[in-house]
Amino acid sequence: MFKDNASSGVAVNDDRYRASENNMAVPSSDIAGAHGSPQVESHTGLSAANVLRSFNTWAFKREQPADPQLMLRFVSEAIALEAPIRFVLYWGKGPRCNLGIPDIACLDYLAALAGRVRAVYEPGAAIKLIFTDTHAALNGHSPASMRGYFGEIDIKARQYGFDTCWLSHIIRAAEATATSNPADGALPEETLRRLSESAKKWYRGEGTAEQGALKYYRMNMIEKRAVEIAFPRSIFITFNGSDLRNLFPTQLPIFFMYSLRRGMSVKPWFVASDATS
Repeated sequence: MFKDNASSGVAVNDDRYRASENNMAVPSSDIAGAHGSPQVESHTGLSAANVLRSFNTWAFKREQPADPQLMLRFVSEAIALEAPIRFVLYWGKGPRCNLGIPDIACLDYLAALAGRVRAVYEPGAAIKLIFTDTHAALNGHSPASMRGYFGEIDIKARQYGFDTCWLSHIIRAAEATATSNPADGALPEETLRRLSESAKKWYRGEGTAEQGALKYYRMNMIEKRAVEIAFPRSIFITFNGSDLRNLFPTQLPIFFMYSLRRGMSVKPWFVASDATS
């Protein structure tokens, strides 16, 4: 909803990693090296730290990632399997109903990150876009407009080698394994304030902007758990900052990334097609 504010070298054939990711166990000796930092190397001598450094730079990140040790562990596990480094991110819907220049700029930027990975690690990166249809519906967008916009993004994203899915499908798939309702917790006051400010711009549903923000928060608490279940060994990319960390999957490392280029963090779906500067 509201927060959904070069050659790619992307590898998408990751069946071996997909089949194994729910059953991985990494020995403790592989996790901690000198000074407690992971220093895992594959049989080829490739360091997980070197792979991480290929994309964890200020060319892409807007601030330091959350849980970098877990991020490094996921990279290590991928290297051990000779599988792509897995990334997942939300892709939202704004006023536009068609693919625009800002969307392409964002996809280019994601491809540049994947290219950095591929330059040092041959299996590359597997990037999946999660279309947040649930957020779009809350904001008052019609099913037809969602199908049109997300459909065009899907076609373009696949040209880069990216994969896509719908958030509503992930939630339904996770319902059978969910054991509690994470939406029952209290909404932090500062988070409510920030979400309400954004809702004043984009919320078109029933009730006030603050009521919309509360609905959105409760949705996110359920959705972030569903994403953890669906993608347990992925690095979660967001174009938001760490001030909204509690909206993102708790058990995944978070990569806080610029959106269209370095220094720009507005979500591409909220940018007019002729306003990318």
